[in-house]
Amino acid sequence: MNELKRSISISVGTIALVSVTILLIILLWQLRSLLVILMISSVLAATLAPIVDIGEKMRIPRWLGVILAYLLILLIITEAGLIIGPTVITQIQRLLQKLPTYLDIITTLAQSLIIRFGITEPKALNLIDQWLDLQGLTAWAVKWSQKLIVSSLGVTKGIVGGVLNVLLSIIFSGYMLAGSTKLIKDFVSLFPSPWDARLEAQFPIVSDRMGKYIQGRILVSLILGVAITIGLKFIGITEFALGLGVIAGFTNLIPFFGPVLGSIPALIVAIASGGWTFWWVLLLFVIIQNVETYVLDPLLVGSSVKIQPLYQLLAVLGGVQVLGILGALIAPPWVAGAGVVLENLYLKPKQINEKLDICTKNQGVEIPSLLSE
Repeated sequence: MNELKRSISISVGTIALVSVTILLIILLWQLRSLLVILMISSVLAATLAPIVDIGEKMRIPRWLGVILAYLLILLIITEAGLIIGPTVITQIQRLLQKLPTYLDIITTLAQSLIIRFGITEPKALNLIDQWLDLQGLTAWAVKWSQKLIVSSLGVTKGIVGGVLNVLLSIIFSGYMLAGSTKLIKDFVSLFPSPWDARLEAQFPIVSDRMGKYIQGRILVSLILGVAITIGLKFIGITEFALGLGVIAGFTNLIPFFGPVLGSIPALIVAIASGGWTFWWVLLLFVIIQNVETYVLDPLLVGSSVKIQPLYQLLAVLGGVQVLGILGALIAPPWVAGAGVVLENLYLKPKQINEKLDICTKNQGVEIPSLLSE
């Protein structure tokens, strides 16, 4: 009878747990826009935390340090926009105007190359012409990019909602930075001891890894943008060097796929320029990509964040699938933060327990042998 009551109570408890979990998932899905804002806010707060901490060490009140940090970022962006903004906009506009001409040149070059290889059959030529429809491929790429942007704005209810959510993210991140100690203590107080102390100890480490990931990616992208601009000017593509460098720098913020996307406009211009320009530009991007992969990323991102490349790739793909371009930017730092929690609260205790079990078993084997002796 007791066993029957126990089984009934267990089944009721399991049903209740499953029901609460489903309701929680539904609630989170309904609040996904708010969750995206909180995710962006957390990433911003983690990125700016070192600046605010420096101000606090200089005895600047934390709320004032937050304001000064945002004013500093705004000043940097404004100065950069005033210095290089007009040139970048002019070069990109000129590039877009000349893009159809460049694509026609590339198509003509490809067709002449095909004829050199002796391919003259009508069916083969028609099939190749379909593959060489660069205008159609460009239109597809633009439509695909718009789809990614729309998927990002779909969570934020359009452009106006996106701008509003950015402002809310800035406000929330400022509040997180100014009242981080109280917010953390209020959150961990919901958990029983000793989990409250364990969770509280993870917040500084999680913030550090998330912040260093974004800081590292921004620094790497800035270095590559400058290097590509200088390299293109040295090769001879001075008309679009700064614009192409800025494009490559921005796209490089997206791991794995960003560098490839950023190289395409420069390679199109290089092919249309003729001569050895294409090979020099290709060599430039290959060298820079290898420097990023084997030097800059391990030094500025990987060594501090400790995310395996596979997990970064999965985070980017998952982020793009759910939130578009926005997801590709904010998903990896969250994976970095989740890795800290998983490592410190599960993997390390599990390893310690396994070692203790091994030691206990070994002692259990050794004691009888000692007693027999």
